[in-house]
Amino acid sequence: MNNIALITGSAGLIGSESVRFFADKGFNIVGIDNDMRQYFFGEEGSTAWNLKILQEEIPAYTHKPVDIRNHADLENIFKEYGADISVIIHTAAQPSHDWAAREPFVDFEINANGTLNLLELTRLHCPKAAFIFTSTNKVYGDLPNSLPLIETDTRWEIEQDHAFWDGIDETMSIDQSKHSLFGASKVAADVLVQEYGRYFDMNTVCFRGGCLTGPNHSGAQLHGFLSYLMKCCITGKEYTIFGYKGKQVRDNIHSYDMVNAFYHYVQSPKSSAVYNMGGGRDNSCSVLEAISLCEEISGKKMNYSVSDQNRSGDHIWYISSLKAFERDYSAWQQKYSLKDTCQQIYESCR
Repeated sequence: MNNIALITGSAGLIGSESVRFFADKGFNIVGIDNDMRQYFFGEEGSTAWNLKILQEEIPAYTHKPVDIRNHADLENIFKEYGADISVIIHTAAQPSHDWAAREPFVDFEINANGTLNLLELTRLHCPKAAFIFTSTNKVYGDLPNSLPLIETDTRWEIEQDHAFWDGIDETMSIDQSKHSLFGASKVAADVLVQEYGRYFDMNTVCFRGGCLTGPNHSGAQLHGFLSYLMKCCITGKEYTIFGYKGKQVRDNIHSYDMVNAFYHYVQSPKSSAVYNMGGGRDNSCSVLEAISLCEEISGKKMNYSVSDQNRSGDHIWYISSLKAFERDYSAWQQKYSLKDTCQQIYESCR
């Protein structure tokens, strides 16, 4: 077996999208996933259903139910496939900043130590491979909240003449701000990925994601904003908005568009690259605007409440600038609009 894409978190949203995309491009896939998402978020967060579909539909898929904290088990995989591994797509993570505060050691061991395990094994066994890390905009901590924000009827916003009107770029500091423990563990991983690129001259990239979403998301209250929102709209379950009057803004990118960006990177990899990656301004929305969109698509009224208590370290306004990636990979374009994505999520939830 050669031309292998090793994908961690392979049954999750971005992982499973990567499996399908890269298998379609002729790669053999080795997927690593032990459904820790069920441990984090309970049965509704489990990805077992998605793994079953992958195993049934993707002949090129080989599954390894390994925990990325277990260096010995990971090493066996890298020894088995060695230099035939041409790309590592690392999506496995503890993804919730609320959950991280409950079990900080587990969060750090998965996000930071697990990433270090993968980087070092890549260096030893397949150093020419492209190493793609799904980082997060939470590496910027709550520094975006210091922007001069303006309150409108449905969202927080910034002035059109502000340098970040089209989105926050990679020049924003990741230092001296409140990150949440999840954000801190992802900062550690993000910097490790960059350092392996610079120090060992490896092809590593950090994609600092905004809201990554799509129909294969196992959305739960603590993670998977649009997916969970649509589930609540359809079922009538109460949705709780945490702080900022529901006017907090996020940009949303379909999982296909994110993985397509990965593929463009693989075609022409760069060492220690860093890109903010989300839906951009055109695919941004506040929670209130997202609720209206879910109601429009589903034909149902949302049952929701607004809590005065925001999540600690949460962003009030965050839109990703895509200029750096679009400059380096000009052939990449987004395929799905925010409404397209929500429509797909609705159809998958029915």
